[in-house]
Amino acid sequence: MKKVLLISLTILMSVVFFTGKSYSCTNYIVTKSASTDGSVIISYAADSHVLYGELYFWSSADHKPGEMLDIYEWDTGKWLGKIEQVPHTYSVIGNMNEHQVSIGETTYGGKEELGKQTGAIMDYGSLIYITLQRAKTAREAIKIMGELVEKYGYASSGESFSISDANEAWILELIGKGEGEKGAVWVAVRIPDGYVSGHANHPRITTFALNDPQSCIYSKDVVSFARKKGYTPETIKDAEFSFSDTYAPVDFSGARFCEIRVWTFFNRVCSGMEKYWEYAKGTGIEHDSKTGYANNRMPLYVKPDKKVSVYDVMNAMRDHLEGTELDMAKDAGAEPFGVPYRWRPLTWKVGDVAYCNERATATQQTGFVFVSQSRSWLPDPIGGIHWFGVDDASSTVFNPIYCGITKVPESYQRGNGKMMEWANSAFWVFNQVSNWAYTRYNVIHPEIATKQKELETKYIEYTPAVDKAAEMLYKQNPASGVQFITDYTVNTANRTVYEWQRLYEYLFLKYMDGNVKEKDGDNQNPKLDQPGYNDEWKKRVSETTGDKLKVHGDAH
Repeated sequence: MKKVLLISLTILMSVVFFTGKSYSCTNYIVTKSASTDGSVIISYAADSHVLYGELYFWSSADHKPGEMLDIYEWDTGKWLGKIEQVPHTYSVIGNMNEHQVSIGETTYGGKEELGKQTGAIMDYGSLIYITLQRAKTAREAIKIMGELVEKYGYASSGESFSISDANEAWILELIGKGEGEKGAVWVAVRIPDGYVSGHANHPRITTFALNDPQSCIYSKDVVSFARKKGYTPETIKDAEFSFSDTYAPVDFSGARFCEIRVWTFFNRVCSGMEKYWEYAKGTGIEHDSKTGYANNRMPLYVKPDKKVSVYDVMNAMRDHLEGTELDMAKDAGAEPFGVPYRWRPLTWKVGDVAYCNERATATQQTGFVFVSQSRSWLPDPIGGIHWFGVDDASSTVFNPIYCGITKVPESYQRGNGKMMEWANSAFWVFNQVSNWAYTRYNVIHPEIATKQKELETKYIEYTPAVDKAAEMLYKQNPASGVQFITDYTVNTANRTVYEWQRLYEYLFLKYMDGNVKEKDGDNQNPKLDQPGYNDEWKKRVSETTGDKLKVHGDAH
């Protein structure tokens, strides 16, 4: 690598402990006045090596009094218990409901002893999808999430949630109370209109307003619980209390593997982020002498230099630290073809010296990824677009999935294949293409990016016309408007998968066996190029192999 960080054995143990969980998931947030079209935008990459990417769907329904709902842990499928059902639930497509409420998450873990609560029923995944079936606004979602964990207990470790509707965007950060207690402590902060935010596996809410319910909502014991557990000195006043620094203090891992992903987004849209670079790398974390809190952290939100489009957010989800000294395509780990991916684990050793791989926003183990748009000027079923893709964000295509649809595209349907079961599904088609690209990234991926841009820009350009037609039909007959957006969504998504199947065939034929082939008119044989390896790689091989590969005599 161009620049590697030597970590002492003491720090290494901290890294290994912290990485007991995977650094999975990234969320970015764009508020109404910060977006180019006045929509509220959140993004989410569901990153897990064992998560099968598919598009979830629950239709709206009425329920009988006394009806109970079985809860299964999202990560494992383990049955956790039953909760009371509500009289009516809303339809949900992916992570967005029919009222344009959208929720994403990133796991941060936090204090280990708070991560287990015997008898708890609500895990973080169930919390998301049950809340989406019950909430009409972001504020209502926060209230419901707080009530659910208080009543049924919280069965996961620390989580940050992005929660949006057509007018507001919030970050809710939550952690369980551990054994002997029930529920969780939490705080939710509204991102001011005109600003952007994000989180990526580390809690970002530090101090917060105690008397401003329009901008900040929190559990009544979020501070007192920490005092009872001895997590914060009595000398720290309530107004000085930091949620993040108390329940999950930032360290090298929290910055380098997590906060750096937020930094890349902020750096794309806002000038002046250079001053946080050493902090984001984990090499320059500073602490206040009184509180012990990190005192040079990035702000929770920033004001972008110019308005941010939905396409900007899509591309932010494809970041591999390009343009920085840690660009993943430019160190030794990229090998000769500039591959901006590193196979796990994140940390590794040579002798007694520890090193790390980078953890960028775009990563190979993504199950699904979305960019949700909530738009206040349209009827809810049409106003919400859940731009959805499967697999690696850098190689996927974000399809426009309208939030009011009543049918899921066949290629993305739940149950169409599993992680160890092949199927004619979007997940496997996109994985075929991305994994083929990893073999010769510098020549194959540019062709993927060209096709990706072609489809996504077309879908974005079509959106105003589709909106207009759908709204006109909806005003005449809501069912007709919903049918229209359902047909458009299903046909577009299935067409995307068809295009990607053809792309795989083309790329496989062209780049098979390390060659680059082009058709040569009507000739039987194609034109053939064998570009080999780049000069830097050749030099590195010559320096590390001595005379072993040296040609003697006149052989060439």
